[in-house]
Amino acid sequence: MKRVAIDVGGTFTDCLVLDESGILQSFKSPTMPQDPSTGLLRALEKAAGAYRQTLAEFLGQVGAIIHGTTLATNALLTGRGVETGMITTKNFRDIIEIRRGIKNVNTSMYNFFVPPYRPLVPRRLRLGVEERTLWNGEIATELDESEVLQAAEQLRAKGVKAVAVCFLHSYANSANERRAVEICKTAMPGTHVTASHEILPVWREFERFSTTVVSAYIGPIVDDYLAELEKRLGAAGFRGTLLMMLSNGLTETATHCRSRAVFLIGSGPAAAPSAALHLGREMPNLNLLSVDMGGTSFDIGLIRKGEIPTTTEAWVGDHRVAIKMVDTRSVGAGGGSIAWVDSLGLLRVGPQSAGADPGPACYGKGGMEPTVSDADLLLGYIPDDYFLGGEIPLDAKLAEAAVKKVGDRLGLSVTETTQAIFTTVNSYMADSITGVSTKNGHDVRDFALVVGGGAGPVHGVFIADLLGIRNVIIPPVAALFSAFGMFVKDVGRDFSRPYFSPASRVDPDRVSQLFREMEEDARRALKAMLASDSSVVFTRTAEMRYSGQFHDIEVPVPGGDFTRQTLGATIDAFHARHEELYTFRMPWKEAGFLTFHLKATVQRAPFSLRSSRGTGNTSRAIKRERRCIFSGEQVKTPVYDGEKLGGGDELYGPAIIEERTTTVVIPQGYRCAVDGLRNYVLNRSS
Repeated sequence: MKRVAIDVGGTFTDCLVLDESGILQSFKSPTMPQDPSTGLLRALEKAAGAYRQTLAEFLGQVGAIIHGTTLATNALLTGRGVETGMITTKNFRDIIEIRRGIKNVNTSMYNFFVPPYRPLVPRRLRLGVEERTLWNGEIATELDESEVLQAAEQLRAKGVKAVAVCFLHSYANSANERRAVEICKTAMPGTHVTASHEILPVWREFERFSTTVVSAYIGPIVDDYLAELEKRLGAAGFRGTLLMMLSNGLTETATHCRSRAVFLIGSGPAAAPSAALHLGREMPNLNLLSVDMGGTSFDIGLIRKGEIPTTTEAWVGDHRVAIKMVDTRSVGAGGGSIAWVDSLGLLRVGPQSAGADPGPACYGKGGMEPTVSDADLLLGYIPDDYFLGGEIPLDAKLAEAAVKKVGDRLGLSVTETTQAIFTTVNSYMADSITGVSTKNGHDVRDFALVVGGGAGPVHGVFIADLLGIRNVIIPPVAALFSAFGMFVKDVGRDFSRPYFSPASRVDPDRVSQLFREMEEDARRALKAMLASDSSVVFTRTAEMRYSGQFHDIEVPVPGGDFTRQTLGATIDAFHARHEELYTFRMPWKEAGFLTFHLKATVQRAPFSLRSSRGTGNTSRAIKRERRCIFSGEQVKTPVYDGEKLGGGDELYGPAIIEERTTTVVIPQGYRCAVDGLRNYVLNRSS
């Protein structure tokens, strides 16, 4: 059976097909912002055409579609969620607004001119009811069901489309929340109701309440999209499994995700570090920087010693999202990023983007503003007749007219402005990478750069040059980087149980019971996906910290029964991990446990990419020459057909490699070696 990975981005929808022989076929289609499912189906139609099949015939041979989407993230960041209400414990409705005194996270805490945080749920739609559950799960005050009914009717009268039910300590005992949800669903038929114990069953009320509200706010949008997508795929002949890429780096069925929309935030970018790790396994120490430069954003992930980091400390815009997420950073820098002049007369690039509609000026679809893609075209780095395999002809005259508008304001020629746009966006991306690595105490020069995204291979080597990075890896699937990462991810789900205790007071039998409960829940959940018990793999971790600390560290926990010996090994792992992250340990201070986690996965079906061997005669791959601008000078540059290059071939810059979905730019002074999987490995030539 074939497998398909589809990543719906802001500009293009990427479709990657892995057929029965292990051959990867890549397809791109413009994203349809108003109806992403239409762009997705068009990409599938292109794939079917390449196999000379109808869409129904093609989908009939597809066993699984793995789907990543920016829908949830965009809905939250652009404020396009639904009118949302909140029912919470009486006198605690302001937790999401007070948020422990945190000011807006995207500006200086000393900036008094920034308006205060605006919660997703206004105060008039946050209603309190009588109930109280204690930290240990004891119900001190029974739920007043009449107040819940009254609150639900009040919210329905105000046109609320989604409700977040958030009670104190529901992670310890969810009985009151579950009953409140039942009442809401009966009193408000058709309303999207979300409970905090289902979204984030851990302590810290602000994080749990905020994350639940976010999920409710975008829930109906995600639910409607997935329901419509499943319907349209079924009508088109798909009988396999639709899996969604989650923010934690796992995949899950679309049906499960419909009621847990928050887990799709960061869905696409979460797969990119996995692609980088899979493709960069030959590098020493597995220290990798994963970058993905698409049409609207530049996503960065740092991988050290083969470990993809996750975090529960994420902010999406101004909103706290405390679910476990792959730790990546996104900035507004892509092929569609718009160049503009600020109030000080300085050139800026992004974060505004021309997106898919109208797109860069050179697309000829009505865009009038100069973008990074326009600069790339005028520099000679991307072709006007072979962009996306020739499907989108580019107009250099339109690009020049757009760039000239900015150049006139700066007093620069078109060529100078073009070079300035290119340098500015590269510097911004390089600075962003430095921020990610330095924040974690790492020297960026100790890492190899794995470059993805349609625009990434054009800019990758220039970014590495600014940072002093010696090795750059550009895979042949770079333009569909996140989609490829979805192939290497396992199906699974995370489970959590709170357990607050100093290490000296831990009850090993109780901890063993918690892990058994989570494993039973996991087996039931994965059995619904037709996974056998023998195929499920469990990974245990614990969140710990020293007494008096605020930040937590997640450390591995050995399998089997949790004994005193297991406890000692876990504490030792905590001390070692603390020293690794912060350069010191404090063994004289007592460590404490906060939460136990279990990751249950079903390993993906194995696959291997077909190897390739070149002829050694790279001149046979030259398709033409083009004048390109390097360091302000025009240089006659050979252009190679990427399909005719194979393992063992070597090129020296300046050179251009044209793939159907991207273009690799090799500047002067760089050597490009093609490995057995047709990855382009670039480094400075001696």
